[in-house]
Amino acid sequence: MTLRPVDHSDLSERGRAEILSAEALAFLGELHDRFDARRRSLVEARRDRPAPADFLPETAEVRGGDWRVVPPRPDYADRRVEITGPTDRKLVINALNSGAKGFMADFEDANSPTWSNQVEGQVNLVDAVRGAITYDSSDGRHYALREQVATLLVRPRGWHLPEKHLVSASGDRASGSLVDFGLFAFHNAQALLDRGKAPYLYLPKMEHHLEARLWNEVFVFTQQALGLPHGTFRATVLIETLPAAFQMDEILFELRDHSYGLNAGRWDYIFSMIKSYRDNPAFVLPDRLSVTMTAPFMRAYTELLVATCHRRGAFAMGGMAALIPSRTDAAANARAVDAVRADKRREAGAGFDGTWVAHPDLVPVATEEFDAVLGDKPNQIDRQRDDVAVKAGELLDAAATPGAVTEAGLRNDVSVGFRYISFWLSGRGAAGINNLMEDAATAEIARSQLWQWIRHGATLDDGRTVTRSLVSSVLDEEMAKIRVEVGEDVWHKGRPDETKAVFTEVTLGETMPEFLTLGAYERL
Repeated sequence: MTLRPVDHSDLSERGRAEILSAEALAFLGELHDRFDARRRSLVEARRDRPAPADFLPETAEVRGGDWRVVPPRPDYADRRVEITGPTDRKLVINALNSGAKGFMADFEDANSPTWSNQVEGQVNLVDAVRGAITYDSSDGRHYALREQVATLLVRPRGWHLPEKHLVSASGDRASGSLVDFGLFAFHNAQALLDRGKAPYLYLPKMEHHLEARLWNEVFVFTQQALGLPHGTFRATVLIETLPAAFQMDEILFELRDHSYGLNAGRWDYIFSMIKSYRDNPAFVLPDRLSVTMTAPFMRAYTELLVATCHRRGAFAMGGMAALIPSRTDAAANARAVDAVRADKRREAGAGFDGTWVAHPDLVPVATEEFDAVLGDKPNQIDRQRDDVAVKAGELLDAAATPGAVTEAGLRNDVSVGFRYISFWLSGRGAAGINNLMEDAATAEIARSQLWQWIRHGATLDDGRTVTRSLVSSVLDEEMAKIRVEVGEDVWHKGRPDETKAVFTEVTLGETMPEFLTLGAYERL
């Protein structure tokens, strides 16, 4: 069955004719017919599972088994620093030229999934794979790839996200994940193999090893359908949900012929901790910026990730450094860069094989710290963390997180949440706010934390209780500040009324929506 496009009006001729060719749409239709019912069933099953409390007894044999994933490919055995970002044409060129070992082109959290962003992003990746991507800016600057560029990795949307611009004959929306993956694979997998590379992927938001099994079956079918060798696709799974942290072995096992390791998706992981135990006051966390990687539950999760990956011969990739270096405040910039340096030093020392940054200026900072540990070795997969023995209770020890709930933290959550939603509704999925690169994951922390504080009547350090009324009042105040700061023209282009409506829905309601992007997607 061929999926039917709903609207082509915002697309370029290449997007319509090349990316969404009849052959490509037929392939997407085949993916939809074979796998979408299972995808929907697995996403629905998430709602019926209780919050994780222990490792799964039914998969103890997998955790205790003596198996390993497929070895790394020689073309990408060194991943010490990867940069991430959306698939905008100029940004793709700059990221590939950044000096990082890899660039994760993001169709997920750093992307607002307008139809134009999805399809034109695929155009940009087609050109990038073939070394033909260029860009001419309005100021006369010409952008092109250097001789040495980063290895391309692609992150499709998570299993839960739909694509409303492609529908089946029965009117069902396509899966955003299958659309993003399918178009990239159809147009680029063989071209990458021809160039001595592979189609490398990052897989987000999984909550169960059966979801990894589905991805593996998608890979197997796609390889057969496109005439590709078994094991062509290599995927790094982001462990960014609390349920997935209890199933790291199982997820690696399901993808073992296509695995490229696990990544500590730290921001979504904090969001998942809040969401999983939203109704339990013992899991109330302090200010968002206080929840660092040294918090006991975060440290336990990252230690377990490294130990699990290396036991199975897989890469362990560290988390995001979201800093955007300041060009105006040298002292503040130096303090922030020192904090990034310390974070990357901790990751390299803990055994991670690489890490993420959001800005090209941080590539040399992170590289220096990993160089100090790795030296000439491409990775440290052979470093076994036999000293690590993380118990379930350590993964759930949110109560030991140091820090307080403060008015400054509340205002930061409100301001960042509102600003990011405005950017997202305007078509931008990654936004620099207060010298941090904010994306959907960090916005999810902000809005879920506000909901959690209201739900449990958290007490600010000045003695006041967090209520709907207080948050609503702070929202009005922060909106007024932002309006003055950006000016009337920018303010109205940012769709303030719709932004406020979305923000209110995801923070002040009786129930916590699973993802802010699901409801907001209907407004794009």
